Amino acid sequence: MLPLSAARKASLLEKVRPALAKGRLGEARAVLEQVLPSEPTRGDLAFQLAQICYEQGDREACLRYLDRAVALAPGQPQVTATAIERYRALDRPEDALAALDRQIAAEPKAIKPRADKAHYLQLLGRFDEAEKLFRALIKRHPGETELYRIFLATKKLAAGDPLLRAMETLWAKRDLSDRQRMHLGFALAKAMEETGQTARVFPYLTRANALQRKAAPFDSAAQAREFAAVRRAQDGLAPASESAPALRPIFVTGMPRSGTTLVERILGAHPEVSAGGELGHALKLAYGYFGAGELMRPIAQEPPERIAAFAAHYMRLAARDTGRSTGAITDKSILCHLIFGLLDHALPGAKIIVVHRDPRDIALSIYKNHFVLGTHRYATDLAEIATAIKRFRANVAHWKEALPGRLHEIRYEDLVADPEPQARALIAAAGLAWDPACLDTQAAQGAVKTLSVSQARQPIYRGSAQAWKKYETELAPFIEAWGEEPWD
Repeated sequence: MLPLSAARKASLLEKVRPALAKGRLGEARAVLEQVLPSEPTRGDLAFQLAQICYEQGDREACLRYLDRAVALAPGQPQVTATAIERYRALDRPEDALAALDRQIAAEPKAIKPRADKAHYLQLLGRFDEAEKLFRALIKRHPGETELYRIFLATKKLAAGDPLLRAMETLWAKRDLSDRQRMHLGFALAKAMEETGQTARVFPYLTRANALQRKAAPFDSAAQAREFAAVRRAQDGLAPASESAPALRPIFVTGMPRSGTTLVERILGAHPEVSAGGELGHALKLAYGYFGAGELMRPIAQEPPERIAAFAAHYMRLAARDTGRSTGAITDKSILCHLIFGLLDHALPGAKIIVVHRDPRDIALSIYKNHFVLGTHRYATDLAEIATAIKRFRANVAHWKEALPGRLHEIRYEDLVADPEPQARALIAAAGLAWDPACLDTQAAQGAVKTLSVSQARQPIYRGSAQAWKKYETELAPFIEAWGEEPWD
């Protein structure tokens, strides 16, 4: 091939931005791949290609071009930030940590890069290294209360730990911002419980949740309308035709804090399965292809090629994020229960697992945990948590009737009380042959992308079953809102 002239390269590159603006990723990629061989030192071109390939779902090409961009521009802030995100998402932990170290070196006084590294070490199960970083950060920045909350997610303080006294002293200050007090409240509530001071848990939780609710109010009526509209939009969808796709998704859903992480770890320990965690693609794509929330159109009336495009897009992104092209993957995205009809229709071979747990334990665990601001907005009010669990149960009941025999339900309490028969039934429902590795969940590899980061590194245990009984009085608003509906 003849080398490109400067004028020809400039002419080609002028086509990239308009192509990207119109969503023509393939066209933009083709242009950049034509130019890059003649511009081997242009890290910006390699970086653009990495971004395009990621959006296309081409994991291998994304990493190849990203590696090249990092090698050519290791100090470029945007390249470094993207490298951290991509290497984390695509299971290159040592490269992600190296990029975090470059970010720390570039911003030696910044808190966030060091906190991000410490948190990532937690997710990798490297708790001692994380603790060392967190304690150093807290010593230097005692007013950054989010550090306490994230650190204590995987650390149980002893009663005499100086950090506990420091947190209590900080709480007494009147000039704390709402944000500072919110994070500190969640941290102190956990520390109080773990040091046996249960009477002091809910005062901290109540204040912390009130502050989070103030920052991110919840519109229960809007959620009810959204759920109803999305269910209606899936009326009339037929099940997928039987086929044997190379890659099969296993959707694991339940309320937050219901045991979905444990179920996914059991599945992910199977040699034919890769655990995807909360991929987050299915509902987002469904809203993009068929209308968001209350605006969702009747999917049965959509052109078949559009449904096929949704399915192909989902599978492309799921394969990218899990690094698997054959076998099975898990997707633990919480809100997939809204679109079981679409998933059953569009994805041949997909399996659906629903996890149940005593609503009182779910409510307590939800209320004790901080969620990313703007997500799970109902979580800050015990009565609203009752409503949210009932809505989840109503969705499951709807799909059990609409999709007879397609949902496999498992109870958390049964699983932890007698793991092997429950795990065997789970593996069979996922369409897999039994493998003893499925009971060795703490041996599963990879980062844990969940609030259950510490528990996920432990064997199956019953420790959190019926935890609600210690707080029955404090849970009165939830119990009253639950009413006469059975707990089971």
